Amino acid sequence: QVQLVESGGGLVQAGGSLRLSCAASGRNLNYYVVGWFRQAPGKEREIVAAITWSEGLSYTADSVKGRFTISRDSAKNTVYLQMNSLKPEDTAVYYCAVKPRGEDRNAYNYWGQGTQVTVSS
Repeated sequence: QVQLVESGGGLVQAGGSLRLSCAASGRNLNYYVVGWFRQAPGKEREIVAAITWSEGLSYTADSVKGRFTISRDSAKNTVYLQMNSLKPEDTAVYYCAVKPRGEDRNAYNYWGQGTQVTVSS
């Protein structure tokens, strides 16, 4: 079992920044990937970024590339999503999730409760 707790969401003006945190517990994540997803009202959930726990290799979706950065702190068992130059279209509930490394995106099987990010224009 893996427990994930997100924090750091809130209300911010367009152009502002937020840093989301995902604190993990319950299992050694060396063979896992941690992903950040978001879901806006009426839209499907989409992956935003992901990172391999052991090497720190990362992926960032084209829609946020250059603005969002994923990182992890192994000592704190925490993954971060630094979000800069936020736009109203970034408004969504953001979730972190975990999957075994090497498996496809459908294998994310542990999820946090989500944190709301609202960007005002």
